[in-house]
Amino acid sequence: MTITYDPSHPKYLEEDDLRAELERVFDLCHGCRLCFNLCPSFPTLFDAIDAHDGIVSKVTVQEQNKVIDECYQCKLCYIKCPYVPPHDWALDFPRLMVRANAVLAPKKSLQEKVTDQFLGRTDLLGQVSTVLSPIVNKISGKRGSLPRQVMQKTVGIHSQRLLPPYAKQRFSSWFNKRSNSAIESPSQAVTLFPTCFVEYMEPQVGKDAIAVLEHNNISCSLPDKSKCCGAPWLHNGNIDNFIKAATENVSNLAVDVKAGKKIIVAQPTCGYVIRKDYPIYVKNSDAQLVADNTLDLAEFLIKTHLKGSDQDRIKLDFNGVVPKKILYHLACHSRAQNVGYRGRDLLKLTGAEVEIVERCAGIDGTWGYRQENYQLARKVAEPLKSAVEKSNADCFCGDCHLANMAIEEETGNTPLHPISIMARAYGIKAD
Repeated sequence: MTITYDPSHPKYLEEDDLRAELERVFDLCHGCRLCFNLCPSFPTLFDAIDAHDGIVSKVTVQEQNKVIDECYQCKLCYIKCPYVPPHDWALDFPRLMVRANAVLAPKKSLQEKVTDQFLGRTDLLGQVSTVLSPIVNKISGKRGSLPRQVMQKTVGIHSQRLLPPYAKQRFSSWFNKRSNSAIESPSQAVTLFPTCFVEYMEPQVGKDAIAVLEHNNISCSLPDKSKCCGAPWLHNGNIDNFIKAATENVSNLAVDVKAGKKIIVAQPTCGYVIRKDYPIYVKNSDAQLVADNTLDLAEFLIKTHLKGSDQDRIKLDFNGVVPKKILYHLACHSRAQNVGYRGRDLLKLTGAEVEIVERCAGIDGTWGYRQENYQLARKVAEPLKSAVEKSNADCFCGDCHLANMAIEEETGNTPLHPISIMARAYGIKAD
């Protein structure tokens, strides 16, 4: 048995060693059970152990595999687990599940492997789909249609899952073509890591982020040749492809950090991966340098506001549209970064009343898109659905594009990104 989450360890991909480590960790989890209500994996685990009269060694390989399959990498067990590294027991459940997926990847069915490839190649899919967006959106936008049923059978995306439409123009194309908006004496300079969601699907979020930052005298640039953060590869067990994507991003982002810029990310999953995963899988000093200088968008703006200098503080000239009450969804991967309620704090600067909901949307990367997980994902999202439906807020928002799509699917409400609410509050019109 090897306690390792390091993919370069010689026993990382040995299944017998993995099974022994799973038994060790499952025994620790069984003795604690603080995570009993966080995700489907833990009730499944505890039910399996209880069915064997509490004898963890009797849990079968099939029962172990079900626990692995139901982990969607929300990372919330980091918040509750008392045994995470540097504890002597070194219990890191999410990274153990990543290791398990890597070990079991060769045994996946052809359908599962096709789905992994489809979900992992976000840049290729985005590049093609933005060019063909009218056709792609028409085909993918009608849930349950014949094309969507074919899509389910071929690439494994459930035919009823609401999919985000692709934009006609990529965010980076807009940024590179826009008129010169150089700030004469910026208070600071940042690089906005666009993420595949902003780049291909929701460029308005990027436009609003740039507008809000520049409104506050902060100059903005984009990284050279950035690509998807690689989260779909990592979560599906393709460590090699993840390391390749991460290494390229680290190399590009390190250039900006060394030039004195902070890296700002508008999507919590991508921010988490850059800050927490890159230093583990990309073994060079630049990976840690990039991680140390990466911030969530709201986190960065609030830190700027709290510096104390009147010159640095966020401007409060909110002369545009300010909702009276906002329901803000705090995404799992925001919570796991332990940066606090920065999205809420940012929205409160506008004068709006802000209500928070901290329930999982059941998407978490790409897990909730897969046909085999769809019904369970919707069950996970039930408490979030209930909270949204009970709210009397004038406006719904959240940082995670995938979670926002799940909220729209479950409730019919279309959440905004917090930075878009800020932009409208400033009187900045949508492009």
